[in-house]
Amino acid sequence: MSLISRIREFFARRNRTPVLGLALGSGGAKGMAHLGALKAFEEEGIAFSVVTGSSIGAIVGALYSKGYSASDMVGIVEGLNHKEFSKNLRPLADLKFAEDFLSQYLEGDISELPKAFGAWTTDGETNEGAFFSKGEICRILTASAAIPPFFRAVTVDGKKYYDGAFSNAVPADACRDLGADFVIGIDLAAFLPSEEEKGFFSRMIGSAIQAMTPIRYTEDCRSRGYAAADVMLRPNLKEYSATDVSRSAMDGMFEIGYAEAKAHMGEILSAVERAKHDRRA
Repeated sequence: MSLISRIREFFARRNRTPVLGLALGSGGAKGMAHLGALKAFEEEGIAFSVVTGSSIGAIVGALYSKGYSASDMVGIVEGLNHKEFSKNLRPLADLKFAEDFLSQYLEGDISELPKAFGAWTTDGETNEGAFFSKGEICRILTASAAIPPFFRAVTVDGKKYYDGAFSNAVPADACRDLGADFVIGIDLAAFLPSEEEKGFFSRMIGSAIQAMTPIRYTEDCRSRGYAAADVMLRPNLKEYSATDVSRSAMDGMFEIGYAEAKAHMGEILSAVERAKHDRRA
C-alpha cells in the first residue's frame, strides 16, 4: 500500500461514525423489555450495526439482526400459541420445539445475517463461556437459551452447551470484540428480589433447582458486561418473573423497557456524539 493510500485510510478510520453495538441480556419472558427498548431506539433513528445476546437476548438480537422491527417481533410473540408452547416447558425438555419455531423466522448461518451478530453460551463440560458468531443459527440460539434443569443441553459440533447467562449475562465485551466502538447493554435482571424478600417455599425451590443444575454461575457473569458497556440500561422488572407470559405482564414489561430507553435517550445521544468527537480528535 502506498503512503498516500495509508494516509487516506488513516483519516477515513478517524472520521467515520462509531460503530454502534447492542448487547442484550438474559431473562426469559422479560425479553419483552428488549422489544420496548428497541421501539424507543427506532423512534430516535438509532440503528445498531453489531448485536450480541445471551438467552432471550440472543433470540431477540438475531431477529433484529435479520431485519425484524420491534413491532414485527411483538407480532411474532402475539402469534405464538402459548398453551401449546407451555406443554414443552417441563424439566429436561428437549429444545427441538423451540428450534422448529425459530426456523419459521430465521434460517441459515449466523454469519449470513445482514448485521454482525453473535450469541453467548456456556460450555456444559468446562462451565466456560463460548461465543458463536457463525454456525447454524437456530441451533445456536436454543443452546444460548437452554437453562438447566428445565431444558437439556443443546449439542453443537459434538459439544453440549447451556444458557449463556451462566457465564456472561449481558455480553457487551463480545459485542466490542465483534467490532462495536460504542456499546449499549440491557440488563433484564438488574432488579431481582433478595433472598430475604423471597418466601420460604421459593427459597426451597431455588435450592432444589440449584442442586440439580449441572453448571454454575461464574464469578464475573454479570460484572464483565457492565465493565465493557458504555451505557447499561436497567429496566426495573422486579415485579415480573422470567416465566410470566400473561398478556398484561408482556405489555407491562414492554412498556418498562420502552420507558427505560426513553429516560436515558439524552445520555445515550450525548455519549454517541462524544464518541464521534473523540474519534476525530
